[in-house]
Amino acid sequence: MNQTIVEKIIQKYAVGIEPGKFVHSGDYISIRPKHVMTHDNTGAVIPKFKSIGANKLADPKQVVITLDHDIQNKTEKNLEKYRKIEEFAKLFGADFYPAGRGIGHQVMVEEGYAWPGTLVVASDSHSNMYGGIGCLGTPIVRTDAASIWATGRTWWQIPPIVKVELNGKLNPGVTGKDIIISLCGYFNNDEVLNHAVEFHGEGIKNLSIDQRLTIANMTTEWGALVGLFPIDDITIDWLIKREEKILKQNSNTADYKHSRINDENISLLRQEMKYLKADENAFYSKQITLDLSSIVPYVSGPNSVKKMSSVIELSSKKIKIHKAYLVSCVNSRLDDLHEAAEILKDKKIAEHVEFYIGAASSEVQKESESAGDWQTLLDSGAIPLPPGCGPCIGLGIGLLEDGEVGISATNRNFKGRMGSPNSQAYLASPAVVAASAISGFIDYNYTGESNKLSGEIKINEKQASLSSSVKIIDNFNPVIEGEIIFCHLDNLNTDGIYPGKYTYNDDMTPEEQAKVVMENYDPAFSSLVKDGDILVGGFNFGTGSSREQAATALKYRGIKLVIAGSFNETYKRNALNNGLLIIECAELVRDLKNLWGTEIPTVITGSLGKIDFVNSTITIDSNIYKIDPVGESAQELIVTGGLEEWVRKNIS
Repeated sequence: MNQTIVEKIIQKYAVGIEPGKFVHSGDYISIRPKHVMTHDNTGAVIPKFKSIGANKLADPKQVVITLDHDIQNKTEKNLEKYRKIEEFAKLFGADFYPAGRGIGHQVMVEEGYAWPGTLVVASDSHSNMYGGIGCLGTPIVRTDAASIWATGRTWWQIPPIVKVELNGKLNPGVTGKDIIISLCGYFNNDEVLNHAVEFHGEGIKNLSIDQRLTIANMTTEWGALVGLFPIDDITIDWLIKREEKILKQNSNTADYKHSRINDENISLLRQEMKYLKADENAFYSKQITLDLSSIVPYVSGPNSVKKMSSVIELSSKKIKIHKAYLVSCVNSRLDDLHEAAEILKDKKIAEHVEFYIGAASSEVQKESESAGDWQTLLDSGAIPLPPGCGPCIGLGIGLLEDGEVGISATNRNFKGRMGSPNSQAYLASPAVVAASAISGFIDYNYTGESNKLSGEIKINEKQASLSSSVKIIDNFNPVIEGEIIFCHLDNLNTDGIYPGKYTYNDDMTPEEQAKVVMENYDPAFSSLVKDGDILVGGFNFGTGSSREQAATALKYRGIKLVIAGSFNETYKRNALNNGLLIIECAELVRDLKNLWGTEIPTVITGSLGKIDFVNSTITIDSNIYKIDPVGESAQELIVTGGLEEWVRKNIS
């Protein structure tokens, strides 16, 4: 019965659950999110939406479309794409924000779509950011977006949930960015991969909403699907001030009332926050504690958020930089620009450094201009960019070139993301980025002590399923049996499952996909297996790119279902969206590794596997393993042949 905050919010947006059922981690459910946001990738969602036979949005006010990624691209091709997206939004009645209004995630917060206590999804990985204001934000893939447009719904498996306790108080000169860099760099062994993270602890009361948004945003890079802060007085105060600001902006309009951020909704939220708290005995798969007072300014990288160093250490090394960045959805809000301006005031950027700035939104830029901070940045030699993603995603001007080193207040420093794969990218707070731009090397005048970071992790044993039996829908087999095929490799990527050289060959038939499946992992795989086999993989199965053929090729080869220790979340969505059943069972994978080792890439075990979906068990050679229930929403996807067919069925 006891639920976490994540589970309580999902309970509100779950569709078709039985009366009296409380949802928990591991459950497959159908969800009707409050809002769905798409950005430039709307251009790819539109044909999916039309191809499934949809001719109207199920709920136009559920849909938000923003243009923010490639806004520096003024080619006729891109401008035509933008025109078509805007025409679609107007024709179908979706809320639309044009290029230049701001980064979609910032717009979602500013305009109150990301409302505390609600579920909001987006076809972008940084939708985690909404958690900074107490809104459960999580990413979806484009097929999900088309499904929500057409039916208002998609599916979700509630992930395992981690409780992160932030205790103590930050020292002067330490920021919210340093908190998330320290979490990514200290707990750097995929501890929260594909988990939902809930932040707790008395240290939260010392964090502003801007700091919370920064931390929640980069839980994406930490590997999480959700980064959620509780709703508290700080949240309410931020909304009140936000409403005051909106009313001031619209003071010329008599009796103006914002449709979302208004007194009535804030009053209702005050009531809801009293019970939208985690129950005392709610189950968390892991508990992480971090002492905020032990954190110093950190720098992440190069080229990985799993590496971090204190700025004290790096300053002495005088690592020369060529470019610096204060852009993106994670650290380009008003406080961030002010923080950088305070350091750059009456100073100049080093001659060999290019310093690029871009506000998170047009509104943020206007406020920064009014405060004088924007001009301070320009006077120092900063190069302004329009409010958008730009160099963070590797688009537009100012990208890193061969051999260059950049330091950025963005959220992601993967190799090659911000330009040349032969460059090096570091991440840091706006203050460290600004100080480094002045010095010409990674630098920051931090006068505090060089503390040893203090953090711990505790793993909790998973509770047994609360359900004694699972309801099985018509035409879904309550029991599946097949020979177990074991492929031991952990982190088997989608290129190993379906080689990249075939990805954009749209003429590949199902039979041809079946022949090349697992070719890069084991060329003999397709000839070894037979129709009706059950594939058992390793951990983090299907990592890498989002190609759907990595799921469909196994299905076409006749694999009944795939079991793994864990799945990459995008692969999981692509599999079920294409009617391929997947199940996680870490204990089974560990046992098979102990039994068969890792010498043979594809093991024909000779063992019969039996999956009992009523009782949520796997039986192999008299060994019984417990699995999460496969609920009705997942069953429907298998019966109908995938999400697109499910949508067609529901709109017909």
